[in-house]
Amino acid sequence: MDERNSETVRTEVKDTSSRILDMMALKGKVTETGAMTERCSDYAAEEEVYRASHPWSVYDLPVPDLEKAMDRLRTELPKAGWKIVKDGEDDTVGKSPQIVAESKGKKFAADIRLQDERKHGDDPSLIEVTVQSACYRAK
Repeated sequence: MDERNSETVRTEVKDTSSRILDMMALKGKVTETGAMTERCSDYAAEEEVYRASHPWSVYDLPVPDLEKAMDRLRTELPKAGWKIVKDGEDDTVGKSPQIVAESKGKKFAADIRLQDERKHGDDPSLIEVTVQSACYRAK
């Protein structure tokens, strides 16, 4: 397992998120969340093993535009060295379309879901993205 600086890993996760947004080619609103550090649950606290996570969404767009963005990701992620490990519905009641992908070398993982307001009532339609780093030991 790599020994890394947490700030560097958070920056890499945010940069990876930006590249995924670029692949989507959407001009909607994007939530302003920062990357955070969290413990990797498979390790004892004293081992100081962490991962960086960056959850965000793009919204305020019609559902067909969001669906096209998901289709673009199916093409663009593999071109950028990502392996799609799941492409189907999530396990929620709404059965939202979900893409789960791992970057080359498994340095990052992305969980991408399309939330359709037609299935989720009052919640606006959006694409929800969470990018996580691989676990690392803190320097």
